[in-house]
Order: sequence, then structure tokens, then C-alpha cells
Amino acid sequence: MARKILIAGNWKMNKTASEGADLAKAIVVAAGKSTAVEIVVCPPFTALESVSKILEGSDIKLGAQNMHAAASGAFTGETSAGMLRSLFCSYVILGHSERRTYFGETDAIVNQKVLAALKSQLKPILCVGETLAEREGGKAFDVVRTQTIAGLEGVTKEQVVDLVIAYEPVWAIGTGKVATTAQAQEVHGFIRKLLIEKFGEAAQRVRILYGGSMKPDNAPELLAQPDIDGGLIGGAALQAPSFLDLVKAGATAKA
Repeated sequence: MARKILIAGNWKMNKTASEGADLAKAIVVAAGKSTAVEIVVCPPFTALESVSKILEGSDIKLGAQNMHAAASGAFTGETSAGMLRSLFCSYVILGHSERRTYFGETDAIVNQKVLAALKSQLKPILCVGETLAEREGGKAFDVVRTQTIAGLEGVTKEQVVDLVIAYEPVWAIGTGKVATTAQAQEVHGFIRKLLIEKFGEAAQRVRILYGGSMKPDNAPELLAQPDIDGGLIGGAALQAPSFLDLVKAGATAKA
């Protein structure tokens, strides 16, 4: 089944509201009417509104980097799905390794967020992946299985088609290291198998992104793999030229 390539930029804690608007403008001018590839930009919370205004009328989607599972309440510093929807967010990154590592997010917490996002018509980008110690200890597939199955607990076959998985080998994030094409495809294929076991044929429609230091020079080979359906881009998403190069790579990947 043909799946549309998705290139999502995770800006992390970078770009002010005005800087974010400038970056979004550059992307819209170059690729705002892109139909070959789905493009998502995920600014920090403070830039969501300014970027949302820039994206209006384009085909580029807006995503957030996190959200709370509750609809409202006494959760100082948190943001709800409804708040994100009010700014016209379509996607939200959940369970990123940095959230798991630095903020103690467990599989159960991530799962609550996934279910809340789907309930609010937000498409989760669920991140899974192993650390270097886990890979060297031969536990990579166990970790990915646990995070994937636990993160999707309670998700229905009808809902799963609105969900994206991002495989991010933690040891390849921001390090300049990258999994070999074979390593990346092996894990993506493993995730696809898990999804098929749990959701049947609907799993063929779920896009699985690679999230470990994808750059313009390695993107074509990665994106040519049968189960790699795009990229969750960090550093290369902070400059329009490098991000747009990845969009171009996505447009020709499975031609």
C-alpha cells in the first residue's frame, strides 16, 4: 500500500515567535503547495500561534511538541489538546526520548496522551527507540516492542490510521551518528510487524518515520526503504534550506 511520505520538523526549544514565523515563511514560499510530500512543522509552544498564521492557506501542517492528557485543570505549565486544536494544530509529538529521559515520562503517561490526542482529533507522532546501552545489550527490539505496544494500548483499528510512529534510536539523536540503512529498515519492519499483529490490515496505512539524525545526504537511501515513510527531523529542520532538501528527497524517494 502506498503511504505518503511525511517530513516533520521538530524545532525543540529553538526559535522565538518571530524567528519561527520567519522560518515558516521560508518553508511556505518554497513548499507551501507541496502535494507529493506531507510537511509538518513543530515549533515550541510560544511560536505556535505566529507560525499558525503563516501556514494559513498553505498545505503545510502545524504540530506541537507535547501535550497533557487532561482536557483542563490545575496543571501549571502544561497545555491541553483543546488548546492545541484552537491554534489549528493537526499533529502532536508524544513520548519523545527527551521527554522520557529528562521529564520522566513513562509508557503509561505517553499512552494517556496518545488516547487524549486521538479523542481530540489530533494525530499523535508516537516516538519509540532504544538507548545505546540497550542496543549494545541486545535489548533494542524488546524496548521498541514494549514502548510501541504500551503506547498504543486502547487504540482501535479505526483510530490507528490517524497515528504516526517515529523510530528514534536515542544514540543517534543530536550525535551525528546514524543507524545504517539496514539497521533502520530492520527496526521499521519490526514495528510494522507489531502493528499488523495488533491492528491487522489497517497497519499498512500507518506511517513510520525515522528520527535519528536524518540529513539531506542520507535521506534518499533511508527513504527508499519499504517501511521508512518519512523523517522526524531535528537539527536539519532549523534551517529552511536543509529542511527543504529533505522534503525534496521525500518527493523522489519512492518514485
